[in-house]
Amino acid sequence: MSETDEQDQRRLVGSVGPGGRLVTGIAWTVLLLGLWLWGREATDVRGGMSVPATGDMAAAGRPPDIPLPPAHAPLGEAPPQRLDIPGLGISAPVLASGLDTKGAIEAPPFDRPGSVGWYADGVTPGAAGTALMVGHVDTETEPAVFYKVSTLEPGATLRVVREDAGVAEFTVDDVQVLTRDGFDAQQAYGPRGTGRAELRLITCGGTFDRATNSYTANVVVSAYLTGTGGA
Repeated sequence: MSETDEQDQRRLVGSVGPGGRLVTGIAWTVLLLGLWLWGREATDVRGGMSVPATGDMAAAGRPPDIPLPPAHAPLGEAPPQRLDIPGLGISAPVLASGLDTKGAIEAPPFDRPGSVGWYADGVTPGAAGTALMVGHVDTETEPAVFYKVSTLEPGATLRVVREDAGVAEFTVDDVQVLTRDGFDAQQAYGPRGTGRAELRLITCGGTFDRATNSYTANVVVSAYLTGTGGA
C-alpha cells in the first residue's frame, strides 16, 4: 500500500487487525447511503420496524422479559458535547463531523481515539429523528472509544450532554451486527418507533478479514430518548 493510499484509509474509519496492521471498517460510502435516506428525514419513514441482525452479535433485539421505559417526548435542537456510557466507563468528547471528499462521513482523527464523531448535518441527539454517532473500535496501538460497545445490552443507559447544558438520556433497545454483504440502510438508520428521538452508535464489528484487510461488519447500537437531566 502506498503512503497516499494508507493516509486515505486512515481518513476513513480505520482500525487495526491482528498484528497491528491498519484496516478499515465498513466503507463509509455505505454509511453515506444511509445518511441520505435516514438523516433529517428519518421521521418521514414508516416506523415500527424491527429486523433481525445478521452476522456475529453480542446482543440481538430485546428479550421479551426485559421491560424498557416509555419514550420521552423529543427535545429541541442542541448540539452534543459529550457522550457518557456509564456501564462501560466511557466519557467521550463529541466532535461535529461532515462528509469528506469521497462523500463519506468523517470519523474522529486517529490522534483522538477517545472522541466520538456526530453527523452534524443530521439530527441532534434528543431531537426527533435518528441522530448518528461514529467512533473507532481501535487504532494502530490501542483500543479506541467504541471498543466495547458491542457488549451493550438492551436496557443500558447512554447520556448525551448537550450545548444547552441539558442531558439527553437514552435507553438501548437493540444491538446489531450488520454484515457489509447485503447491507440494509433501513436496518441501521431507520426509526424503530414513530415520532421518537433516537440515537445510533456505529463502529467496526464482525471478524477481521485478512483477504480484504478489513472488518466484515458494523456494530449498530440503537437507543431512544427516555429522560432528561442536568449536566
